[in-house]
Amino acid sequence: MSLTNFTFLDSLVNLIDILLVWFVIYKLLMVIRGTKAVQLLKGIFVIVVVRSLSSLVGLNTLKWLMDQAMTWGFLAIIIIFQPELRRALEQLGRGKLFSRSAAQEEEEQDRLVEEIVKATAYMAKRRIGALISVERETGLSDYIETGIPLGSLVSNELLINIFIPNTPLHDGAVIIQNNQVAAAACYLPLSESPFISKELGTRHRAALGVSEVTDSVTIIVSEETGNISLTKNGELHRDLDQETFRAILMDELVNDNKAASSTRWNWRGKKNG
Repeated sequence: MSLTNFTFLDSLVNLIDILLVWFVIYKLLMVIRGTKAVQLLKGIFVIVVVRSLSSLVGLNTLKWLMDQAMTWGFLAIIIIFQPELRRALEQLGRGKLFSRSAAQEEEEQDRLVEEIVKATAYMAKRRIGALISVERETGLSDYIETGIPLGSLVSNELLINIFIPNTPLHDGAVIIQNNQVAAAACYLPLSESPFISKELGTRHRAALGVSEVTDSVTIIVSEETGNISLTKNGELHRDLDQETFRAILMDELVNDNKAASSTRWNWRGKKNG
């Protein structure tokens, strides 16, 4: 075999190696997405940058401090990232870290939309107030921590039961994460926009507030009127009929997810609005 063939083979192996490493890093970032570990990763990045600059400029004392932080950093990462590492290992043990297909995600998202539509239709007819936020790319873990953890499969019966008046979990928001009811009775940030109609209550302000700081889709059922509203990207869509409501959810949670998957795997295409 010629030297040229060896060079081509080595280059191909190196390319595959790099792509696999980036794929693993991407999956690990997806595991810790929306957790406090993201902020800690930013802190580690700052330490690395400061260490490099101090070495370049000649700040020996600062460089020594950064070297100590990096030397003991591996042990600190294991301690700090313990919940995320445990979750990643559990997913790996169940074979779910890398094996989840686009078809499975689409099926789960379809079912999620149907369950939410059924639950909101029931509550709207009976004027049962509700607030449901669905996590997308930006994590909602900080808000999940303010509520009561559930980790349950999404069903219209469960959502209805949570928001029945005078029950322990009815006051606050339900947050859906990874197609599960992650928590109930969660506190969402209230919008401070001066342009919100004064006739809107706390649920609408909370829905708008979380849509201003995340890309989540949040559904509101008014206790006073039974009207269904939805917020996304800082916009409030009020008094939606069932068909329009279903269409928006499908577009945001199913069709948008298809576009994102296509972009990731084909390295082309554009995410739908």
